[in-house]
Amino acid sequence: MYLAVSRVKPLDGFKLSITFANGEERLFDCSPYLNMGKFKELRNISLFNAVTVRFDSIEWANHLDLDPEFLYEKSICVKKPHITSRSAGRAIRRRAG
Repeated sequence: MYLAVSRVKPLDGFKLSITFANGEERLFDCSPYLNMGKFKELRNISLFNAVTVRFDSIEWANHLDLDPEFLYEKSICVKKPHITSRSAGRAIRRRAG
């Protein structure tokens, strides 16, 4: 499953609030990675907080980027997307048809 990142917000404790294209909001903790390779540079809080959405994922000014599938798999859900009865009905009809 490929889900593009539509929004990212840095939080305290080297965490990121990430919204995916399906509307799901997830929390990704970067702290376990801060002792590895280019991730070490993210200990600089100014650099960490400068994270942006780029090409369906996230990227920092040091050109470190992460695959959106990795972000999704390694994060925890904090808010499921809102499904309207109209969109739920379309999904049911597609499965049945």
